[in-house]
Amino acid sequence: MSAVPIGKPESMGLDPIALRRADDLVQRWLKEDRIPAAGWCVGRRGRMIEPRLVGRQRAAKNAPALRKEALFLVASITKPVTVTAVMMLLERGQLALDNRVADFIPAFAGNGKRDVTIRHLMTHTSGLPDMVPNNEKLRRAHQPLSAFVRDTCRLPLLFPSGTRVSYQSMGTLMLAEIVHQVTGVTLADFLAKEVFGPLGMSDTSLGVQAGPRRDRVAGVRVPADLEKADWNWNTPYWLGLGAPWGGLITSPADFARFCQMMLGGGAVGKVRILSPASVRAMTSNQLAAMPRAPEEDRRCRPWGLGWRLNWPAHSANFGDVLGPRTYGHWGATGTLCWMDPDAEAFFILFTTQPQEPEGRFLARLSNVVASSLI
Repeated sequence: MSAVPIGKPESMGLDPIALRRADDLVQRWLKEDRIPAAGWCVGRRGRMIEPRLVGRQRAAKNAPALRKEALFLVASITKPVTVTAVMMLLERGQLALDNRVADFIPAFAGNGKRDVTIRHLMTHTSGLPDMVPNNEKLRRAHQPLSAFVRDTCRLPLLFPSGTRVSYQSMGTLMLAEIVHQVTGVTLADFLAKEVFGPLGMSDTSLGVQAGPRRDRVAGVRVPADLEKADWNWNTPYWLGLGAPWGGLITSPADFARFCQMMLGGGAVGKVRILSPASVRAMTSNQLAAMPRAPEEDRRCRPWGLGWRLNWPAHSANFGDVLGPRTYGHWGATGTLCWMDPDAEAFFILFTTQPQEPEGRFLARLSNVVASSLI
């Protein structure tokens, strides 16, 4: 299957002057070494501009230029992709959102977690921590995903499920284990067969093993004290682990297929991944129907299923001027994607400069791109 068709900005209702401003902004950040590399594209009305890939293949200043076929570790943009797999199982009648996690993973029930549901995992309301307390220890020892699952099952909750919103990567890990338990295959294999293959996303995988594809992954700038660690973002261990919460490897052109699928109500052309009903659920404010969740979160910081919705009066990552029905995600390696169904538009920005927590470059470029929608 071919990529999203390339079109001229004017034919898509994109202001070429604003897009040139975006190009100039990225080039300035590269020149000032604020970011080592970036890959980005904008799509609208079923087409996209030619993806831009600029900068260096590695973070070092003397590194070679970014390869035209470069891939990116997109970190937490992985989360809604993992949720997509679970929603596919929901559509097949194999689970429901208010099913208990422990019904699929009995070991999870301990330490007061019996009533945690799949919906809680998808909305960051489960009470699980973002990472297990010995996350670094597990990574140093090159432990498999099963060790992270084991430790998560042993944890007590930080708060009763449904009473707070607290971002939790380990909730996404448990969603991946549910896929494994229901289907008998790993999440990585399920996505390859059921999502990436049908969508023609040949450059996308959950994790990447040794070989030519791994060589194409752009290196993330890591803190100096972690550059020599054999478990950081750029190492064979982490790239091969395929973390369900942050291990997706893809390119802007490839991920555009996924964004177009979401904007298309779950389908691209004749290929359907999700039903319109699932897409509506994933992109609607799930917190609004949780009476014990804080009112401020329900009203001002809404979450769908896997996707973060647009937060009013909140610049971080998404910027300031996106439409009310916009949804997307960001990643700690310096990545962002959003989709605006009202404008029939998407924006993908993959950098190799970590930008937590405020995503200052992501938000600024997002504002410029949003201004190009005319």
